Amino acid sequence: MTHSVTDTADARVKARHRSMWASGDYPQVADRVIPGLGPRVVDAAGIGPGDRVIDIAAGSGNASIPAARTGAEVIATDLTPELLDAGRARAEAEGVDLTWRVADAESLPFDDGEFDVAISTVGIMFAPHHDAAAREVLRVVRPGGRIVLANWTPSGFIGRMFAIMKPYAPPPPPGAQPPPRWGDAGHVAGLFGSDVQDVVTATEALTVDCFPGGEDFLGFFKSAYGPTIAVYAAIADDPDAVRTLDAELTELARSADLGGGRMEWEYLLWSGTRV
Repeated sequence: MTHSVTDTADARVKARHRSMWASGDYPQVADRVIPGLGPRVVDAAGIGPGDRVIDIAAGSGNASIPAARTGAEVIATDLTPELLDAGRARAEAEGVDLTWRVADAESLPFDDGEFDVAISTVGIMFAPHHDAAAREVLRVVRPGGRIVLANWTPSGFIGRMFAIMKPYAPPPPPGAQPPPRWGDAGHVAGLFGSDVQDVVTATEALTVDCFPGGEDFLGFFKSAYGPTIAVYAAIADDPDAVRTLDAELTELARSADLGGGRMEWEYLLWSGTRV
């Protein structure tokens, strides 16, 4: 009975996640706000012809499409079909060949050791159970294969945004861990342990210069970014909370402005070799 109840609760969590990421317009976030992040991961992974690659929580293909352009055999996976549909349409328009498959990062439908490379670009961090997701990465990558991940840090812009939104959000499901912990090198080391070697970590900054001001950032993220949309939906009946959150997020963007609307969003670039 406990197993059945747990499975049911987990299915509900995943359904909420699918709905959250299908809301808004994440492909626009990927194309307009963070277009350089996927290619950075592909470059760090050294992907090329002959590699069999899995992109975990690939969204609309911010890294998958650049990976496929190298001549690698790429499978883009995500929990949200709508994001994969957007990526598939873009890839077809650009003449890029790859496979798109609905898959849960915590239960990947692939054989052990099937891939030469696993990548994820601010995607796997949103799987609620970090240990389960890390185990699946290790399982599907062959010994000697490469794992490269880019995730927002807790202290960077997006990590701070999530910290601001947390008091307004519904409580997380039991056992869920905060997404930005994937941007902490010590946390990732604990997840993969001795199953990886040759680990290299670097804290890097992504330049974001598409928002002239804090109000522009707020308006875009309230309409396009699933996690922000979900938090505002939770407080929709509390105008005071909405006004307070508006002010806090606008001030976050203003405080991060280095001049002319340019911000630097910090992420952890993590790579290792499967033992």
